Amino acid sequence: MFCGVSCGFPLPADDHKEEALSLDEHLITNGPATFMARANGDSMQGVGIFDRDILIIDRSLTPINGDVVVVALDGQLTCKILDRGRGWLLSANDKYKPIPIWEGQELIVEGVVKASIRYHRGG
Repeated sequence: MFCGVSCGFPLPADDHKEEALSLDEHLITNGPATFMARANGDSMQGVGIFDRDILIIDRSLTPINGDVVVVALDGQLTCKILDRGRGWLLSANDKYKPIPIWEGQELIVEGVVKASIRYHRGG
């Protein structure tokens, strides 16, 4: 059973019951093109991605400007915000400078980050 939970004042639980919850239905629209990875570091905290979160990444989505993406830049995987206009990969933490994408650099967009999962206890 899936139910809504108030994050303000408590409400009677029976008022918020919904149909069964399937994480696949909510997070995965193209199973064969979807993979998961664990986030490392704090460079994406500004968009709600924290160290050890699980990223749901969809290879079938065409990345657009401003998307959070997982890229292989010169063979190194990283999760950043795509800024096609300036040719940069951006962090979501002011501690980190933008990463310029130079002509001739090998940049492979592995997929668009569709969602993230955060453990609040263990994981």
